[in-house]
Amino acid sequence: MILAATFGAATAFFLPRIAYRLAVPGGSPLSLRGYVVTTATGAAIAATLAVAIGESPLLPVYLLAAVPGLLLAMIDLRCLRLPDRIVGLLALVAGVPLAVMLPSRIGPALLAGVLVSGAYLLVPGFGLGDVKLAGVLAFILGFAGWPAVAVGVIVPHLIGGPIAVFLLVTGRSRIFPFGPALLAGALAAVSLTAA
Repeated sequence: MILAATFGAATAFFLPRIAYRLAVPGGSPLSLRGYVVTTATGAAIAATLAVAIGESPLLPVYLLAAVPGLLLAMIDLRCLRLPDRIVGLLALVAGVPLAVMLPSRIGPALLAGVLVSGAYLLVPGFGLGDVKLAGVLAFILGFAGWPAVAVGVIVPHLIGGPIAVFLLVTGRSRIFPFGPALLAGALAAVSLTAA
């Protein structure tokens, strides 16, 4: 767990600058607080994965996938965007190793990705970035089984629903970043359904 948390903190330390450059063209005025929060978040995510998954060969895959996942959350929070390149990187970093390690689960994983992205595409209010990210996360969770996919679909709405209602009731905004909720749901799904 300590090694995983160290890995998470070390990789997360470099993400604020990358996120800022991808979200806002030009310079990079970063605060110490941004680095501290991101580093602590990366360490917490990695430690959570280490505790939930344990000494499984799948742990390095999920730890590596957490890096582009955290980067996507940071960018979405900053500018309401989920860049296709990073969503694709997440799919490659997690999907390829999982397909090699668990070839018998490729079919259900692909089906989960198609079903979830199709469902999100039909629901009004989601951007295409959210649809693509939901499909990639469902594909990744499909390797863990249908319970993981179900948790990964339900939890983001338990997180995002109250936020959306609050924003609508207070009249602050009609748009909010749903990517972080999707990623938190995937983390919850992996943590709760890890064998």
